[in-house]
Amino acid sequence: MAVSTVTPTRDSEHVRLLLGLPEIRALIADLDNARWTGRVGYGNRALIGMCLVKAVYALPTWSRVVRLVADHAALRDVIGCAPTADACYRFARKLRENRVPLDVCLHRVVTRLAATTPGYGADLAIDGSDMPAYANGQRYVSRGGRLREKFSDSDASWGHRSSVSTRSGGGYYGFKLHAAVCTHTGLPVAWSVETAKEQETLSVDALLDSAAVRGVRPATIALDKGYDNNRVYATVAAHGARPVIPLRQTPDVKAGRHQPPTCEHGAWTFAGAEEARQTTKWRCPTGECTPGSVRLPASRLHPLIPRSTPRFRALYKGRGAVEREFGRLKNEWGLAPLRVRGLDRVRLHADLTILARLATALTTAPAIAAAA
Repeated sequence: MAVSTVTPTRDSEHVRLLLGLPEIRALIADLDNARWTGRVGYGNRALIGMCLVKAVYALPTWSRVVRLVADHAALRDVIGCAPTADACYRFARKLRENRVPLDVCLHRVVTRLAATTPGYGADLAIDGSDMPAYANGQRYVSRGGRLREKFSDSDASWGHRSSVSTRSGGGYYGFKLHAAVCTHTGLPVAWSVETAKEQETLSVDALLDSAAVRGVRPATIALDKGYDNNRVYATVAAHGARPVIPLRQTPDVKAGRHQPPTCEHGAWTFAGAEEARQTTKWRCPTGECTPGSVRLPASRLHPLIPRSTPRFRALYKGRGAVEREFGRLKNEWGLAPLRVRGLDRVRLHADLTILARLATALTTAPAIAAAA
C-alpha cells in the first residue's frame, strides 16, 4: 500500500463513504441499541457524522463543526440534519461514559485492515508524541507572583519533548500520545494517551497487547534510542517480535561488549539467528578456527537482528513512519491543537481522530475491494 504525501481531498463524498462503511454502520447500530436515556435529540448517525466531519475537515472545536455543516448544503444532505453544538457536547459526554461501542468499532476497523491490507502490521514502529494541553501549567500566576491554586486542566502534567524543525526542545504541559504504527502503510495499529510525565518505555507492553488482541502480530518492532533498556527487549521478545533499537552509550557499550566475537583472523561474521533458541550464530571469517562458529544468547548487546547488518539499517529507517503519522494526525486530521481538557476528553478526541483516519484507509483499494 503506497503512502501518499499529498493532503487528501476533504469533501462531503468523503464523509458519505465513511458513514457507509460496515464498521461505522455497526457502531451506529450499537449506539441505537444502547438506548441511552435523556432528552430526545438528533439521531446517532447524524452525531457520528459530526464526529467524522470534525476529523475529516481538521476542525478543533464543535462550534466550528456546527457552523460548517450549517453552511454546507452537501454535508447537511449527507448527515441528514445540522445538529447543534449542545447536542455534540452531550453526545461526546455519553461516548466518554460508555466507551464500549467505540472501542468495539476501533477493534473491527483495525482487524479488517489487518485482514485485507497487504503488509499492515508486519513491522511496527513505536514512539510517543507531545500533545500540549489547552491550559496553563505554570506554577505561579505571574513571574514572582503567588502560587497558582487551581489548574484549568488538573489531569495534565509536565513532560519533556525533543526539538523538531524550528521548535526547540524542553518541557511542556499536557499529554502524550503513544502509538504503534505500521512501517509499510503508515497507519496506526495501537495507541494510548497518557499524561506527559508518563515514561515512554512503559507503554510498549500495552501497545503490543492491544495489537495482538486486534489480530496484529508483528515480526519486528523499531524504536529509538530512548527505548534501549533490558525491559523493552524482554517485552518485545515476549510478544514474538524482534527489537530494532540503536544502542545508548552505556558502560558495556563503551567497553566494547556489543562487538562480535573476534579471533586472530579478524571479526567474526553473522551467520543467522535461531528464533527457537533465542541465539545468534557467528562464524570465523576464514573458517580455520575450531570450533568454526559460536552462538551468542540474544540480549540487548547482541539482538537477533545485529546492528551491523543491512536488514537492521533498513528496518530502523522505517521507524520514520511513526513520526510522519504523528505529523499527519496533527496537521491533516485535527489531532492538534487540543481544545478539550481532561484525560478522558483527550482520549476520546484521539480515538475519534484515528477512527476517521483508519476508516478512510478502508475506503481505498485494496481494502475496500476485498470487503465488497
